[in-house]
Amino acid sequence: MRCCTCSLRPPCVHTGSDGLFLAKQHEYELIILDINLPEMDGWQVLELLRRKNCPSRIMMLTARSRLADKVRGLENGADDYLIKPFEFPELLARVRALMRRSDHPASVEVIRVADLELDQSRHRAFRDGQRIDLTTKEFALLHYLMRNTGVVLSRTQIISQVWDMNFDCDTNVVEVSIRRLRAKIDDPFETKLIHTLRGVGYVLEKR
Repeated sequence: MRCCTCSLRPPCVHTGSDGLFLAKQHEYELIILDINLPEMDGWQVLELLRRKNCPSRIMMLTARSRLADKVRGLENGADDYLIKPFEFPELLARVRALMRRSDHPASVEVIRVADLELDQSRHRAFRDGQRIDLTTKEFALLHYLMRNTGVVLSRTQIISQVWDMNFDCDTNVVEVSIRRLRAKIDDPFETKLIHTLRGVGYVLEKR
Protein backbone atom coordinates (compact mmCIF):
# COMPACT_ATOMS: atom_id res chain seq x y z
CA MET A 1 0.00 0.00 0.00
CA ARG A 2 1.40 3.35 -1.06
CA CYS A 3 0.23 6.79 0.02
CA CYS A 4 1.03 9.57 -2.45
CA THR A 5 1.52 13.29 -2.13
CA CYS A 6 2.37 15.62 -4.98
CA SER A 7 6.05 14.66 -4.69
CA LEU A 8 5.31 11.20 -6.11
CA ARG A 9 7.68 9.74 -3.49
CA PRO A 10 5.14 7.91 -1.38
CA PRO A 11 5.66 6.00 1.85
CA CYS A 12 5.04 2.29 1.48
CA VAL A 13 3.74 -0.27 3.97
CA HIS A 14 3.22 -3.99 3.49
CA THR A 15 0.22 -4.87 5.68
CA GLY A 16 -3.35 -3.67 5.62
CA SER A 17 -3.35 -2.68 9.27
CA ASP A 18 -0.20 -0.55 8.86
CA GLY A 19 -1.69 1.09 5.80
CA LEU A 20 -4.93 1.88 7.60
CA PHE A 21 -3.01 3.41 10.50
CA LEU A 22 -0.92 5.57 8.16
CA ALA A 23 -3.97 6.74 6.20
CA LYS A 24 -5.69 7.81 9.41
CA GLN A 25 -2.65 9.78 10.58
CA HIS A 26 -2.11 11.76 7.36
CA GLU A 27 -4.41 13.19 4.68
CA TYR A 28 -2.89 11.90 1.45
CA GLU A 29 -3.97 13.00 -2.01
CA LEU A 30 -3.85 9.42 -3.28
CA ILE A 31 -3.65 5.93 -1.82
CA ILE A 32 -2.61 2.97 -3.98
CA LEU A 33 -4.15 -0.07 -2.35
CA ASP A 34 -3.47 -3.73 -3.12
CA ILE A 35 -6.24 -6.20 -2.34
CA ASN A 36 -4.01 -9.10 -1.28
CA LEU A 37 -2.47 -7.73 1.92
CA PRO A 38 -1.63 -9.63 5.12
CA GLU A 39 -3.43 -8.99 8.43
CA MET A 40 -6.21 -7.00 6.75
CA ASP A 41 -7.01 -7.22 3.04
CA GLY A 42 -7.56 -4.28 0.73
CA TRP A 43 -11.34 -4.69 0.76
CA GLN A 44 -11.42 -4.19 4.51
CA VAL A 45 -9.06 -1.20 4.36
CA LEU A 46 -11.17 0.43 1.63
CA GLU A 47 -14.40 -0.10 3.56
CA LEU A 48 -12.98 1.31 6.80
CA LEU A 49 -11.46 4.35 5.10
CA ARG A 50 -14.67 5.24 3.28
CA ARG A 51 -16.74 4.62 6.40
CA LYS A 52 -14.59 7.28 8.09
CA ASN A 53 -15.12 9.57 5.06
CA CYS A 54 -11.43 9.52 4.15
CA PRO A 55 -11.06 12.23 1.44
CA SER A 56 -8.08 10.59 -0.30
CA ARG A 57 -8.36 9.24 -3.81
CA ILE A 58 -7.95 5.45 -3.74
CA MET A 59 -6.62 3.33 -6.60
CA MET A 60 -7.05 -0.43 -6.27
CA LEU A 61 -4.03 -2.33 -7.61
CA THR A 62 -4.65 -6.06 -8.03
CA ALA A 63 -4.31 -9.17 -10.16
CA ARG A 64 -8.06 -9.78 -9.80
CA SER A 65 -9.48 -9.09 -13.25
CA ARG A 66 -13.05 -10.35 -12.79
CA LEU A 67 -15.78 -7.84 -13.56
CA ALA A 68 -17.36 -8.56 -10.17
CA ASP A 69 -14.18 -7.46 -8.40
CA LYS A 70 -13.93 -4.27 -10.47
CA VAL A 71 -17.54 -3.37 -9.72
CA ARG A 72 -17.10 -4.20 -6.03
CA GLY A 73 -14.10 -1.89 -5.76
CA LEU A 74 -15.80 1.03 -7.52
CA GLU A 75 -19.08 0.62 -5.66
CA ASN A 76 -17.26 0.56 -2.33
CA GLY A 77 -15.50 3.84 -2.99
CA ALA A 78 -12.39 3.21 -5.09
CA ASP A 79 -11.64 5.94 -7.64
CA ASP A 80 -9.74 3.68 -10.03
CA TYR A 81 -8.97 -0.02 -10.48
CA LEU A 82 -5.73 -1.11 -12.18
CA ILE A 83 -5.11 -4.77 -13.01
CA LYS A 84 -1.70 -6.45 -12.83
CA PRO A 85 0.41 -6.85 -14.85
CA PHE A 86 0.60 -3.28 -16.08
CA GLU A 87 3.10 -0.94 -17.70
CA PHE A 88 4.58 1.69 -15.39
CA PRO A 89 3.70 4.60 -17.74
CA GLU A 90 0.02 3.64 -17.42
CA LEU A 91 0.25 3.60 -13.62
CA LEU A 92 1.96 6.99 -13.61
CA ALA A 93 -0.62 8.46 -16.00
CA ARG A 94 -3.50 7.21 -13.83
CA VAL A 95 -1.86 8.57 -10.68
CA ARG A 96 -1.41 11.99 -12.27
CA ALA A 97 -5.00 11.99 -13.54
CA LEU A 98 -6.38 11.18 -10.10
CA MET A 99 -4.21 13.80 -8.43
CA ARG A 100 -5.39 16.43 -10.91
CA ARG A 101 -8.96 15.58 -9.95
CA SER A 102 -8.14 16.05 -6.26
CA ASP A 103 -7.25 19.72 -6.71
CA HIS A 104 -10.92 20.89 -6.69
CA PRO A 105 -10.29 24.06 -8.70
CA ALA A 106 -13.94 25.05 -8.99
CA SER A 107 -14.55 28.77 -8.70
CA VAL A 108 -17.90 28.38 -6.94
CA GLU A 109 -17.36 26.73 -3.57
CA VAL A 110 -21.01 26.35 -2.53
CA ILE A 111 -23.65 24.96 -4.89
CA ARG A 112 -27.35 25.17 -3.98
CA VAL A 113 -30.39 23.47 -5.47
CA ALA A 114 -33.63 24.08 -3.57
CA ASP A 115 -32.80 23.29 0.08
CA LEU A 116 -29.79 21.13 -0.88
CA GLU A 117 -26.37 22.69 -0.37
CA LEU A 118 -22.95 21.36 -1.32
CA ASP A 119 -19.91 23.03 0.27
CA GLN A 120 -16.91 22.03 -1.84
CA SER A 121 -14.24 23.69 0.28
CA ARG A 122 -15.35 21.87 3.44
CA HIS A 123 -16.46 18.72 1.60
CA ARG A 124 -19.88 18.81 3.26
CA ALA A 125 -23.50 18.49 2.16
CA PHE A 126 -26.63 19.87 3.83
CA ARG A 127 -30.34 19.42 3.18
CA ASP A 128 -32.85 21.68 4.92
CA GLY A 129 -30.03 22.72 7.26
CA GLN A 130 -29.19 19.14 8.24
CA ARG A 131 -25.68 17.88 7.58
CA ILE A 132 -25.53 14.75 5.43
CA ASP A 133 -22.51 12.47 5.68
CA LEU A 134 -21.34 11.31 2.27
CA THR A 135 -18.52 9.05 1.15
CA THR A 136 -15.97 10.52 -1.24
CA LYS A 137 -17.63 8.85 -4.21
CA GLU A 138 -21.13 9.92 -3.14
CA PHE A 139 -19.87 13.49 -2.79
CA ALA A 140 -18.34 13.37 -6.28
CA LEU A 141 -21.56 11.97 -7.74
CA LEU A 142 -23.72 14.60 -6.03
CA HIS A 143 -21.32 17.34 -7.14
CA TYR A 144 -21.59 16.20 -10.76
CA LEU A 145 -25.39 16.07 -10.60
CA MET A 146 -25.64 19.50 -8.98
CA ARG A 147 -23.20 21.11 -11.44
CA ASN A 148 -25.56 19.89 -14.15
CA THR A 149 -28.86 20.76 -12.49
CA GLY A 150 -31.75 20.20 -14.89
CA VAL A 151 -29.60 18.26 -17.35
CA VAL A 152 -30.34 14.58 -17.95
CA LEU A 153 -27.10 12.62 -17.52
CA SER A 154 -26.65 9.16 -18.98
CA ARG A 155 -24.98 6.23 -17.21
CA THR A 156 -22.04 6.54 -19.60
CA GLN A 157 -21.57 10.22 -18.79
CA ILE A 158 -21.73 9.58 -15.05
CA ILE A 159 -19.23 6.71 -15.16
CA SER A 160 -16.87 8.73 -17.34
CA GLN A 161 -16.98 11.85 -15.16
CA VAL A 162 -17.32 10.44 -11.64
CA TRP A 163 -15.27 7.26 -11.98
CA ASP A 164 -13.09 8.45 -14.88
CA MET A 165 -13.48 5.04 -16.49
CA ASN A 166 -15.18 3.51 -19.52
CA PHE A 167 -17.35 0.41 -19.19
CA ASP A 168 -18.50 -1.62 -22.16
CA CYS A 169 -20.52 -3.95 -19.99
CA ASP A 170 -23.76 -4.05 -18.05
CA THR A 171 -22.38 -3.00 -14.68
CA ASN A 172 -24.89 -1.52 -12.24
CA VAL A 173 -22.38 0.66 -10.38
CA VAL A 174 -24.29 3.83 -11.29
CA GLU A 175 -27.66 2.46 -10.22
CA VAL A 176 -26.27 1.27 -6.88
CA SER A 177 -24.55 4.60 -6.22
CA ILE A 178 -27.66 6.61 -7.13
CA ARG A 179 -29.75 4.44 -4.82
CA ARG A 180 -27.35 5.01 -1.91
CA LEU A 181 -27.27 8.74 -2.60
CA ARG A 182 -31.06 8.94 -2.72
CA ALA A 183 -31.28 7.17 0.62
CA LYS A 184 -29.34 10.05 2.15
CA ILE A 185 -30.53 13.18 0.37
CA ASP A 186 -34.05 12.26 -0.83
CA ASP A 187 -35.67 9.53 1.25
CA PRO A 188 -35.76 11.48 4.56
CA PHE A 189 -37.40 14.48 2.85
CA GLU A 190 -40.77 15.10 1.24
CA THR A 191 -39.47 16.82 -1.90
CA LYS A 192 -37.41 14.54 -4.13
CA LEU A 193 -34.56 16.01 -6.14
CA ILE A 194 -32.99 13.05 -7.98
CA HIS A 195 -35.21 11.77 -10.78
CA THR A 196 -34.86 8.81 -13.14
CA LEU A 197 -35.75 8.96 -16.82
CA ARG A 198 -36.04 5.28 -17.60
CA GLY A 199 -33.75 4.25 -20.41
CA VAL A 200 -32.20 7.73 -20.60
CA GLY A 201 -30.46 8.67 -17.34
CA TYR A 202 -30.75 10.77 -14.20
CA VAL A 203 -31.41 14.42 -13.46
CA LEU A 204 -31.22 16.48 -10.26
CA GLU A 205 -33.79 19.27 -10.10
CA LYS A 206 -36.69 20.58 -8.04
CA ARG A 207 -40.09 19.70 -9.52
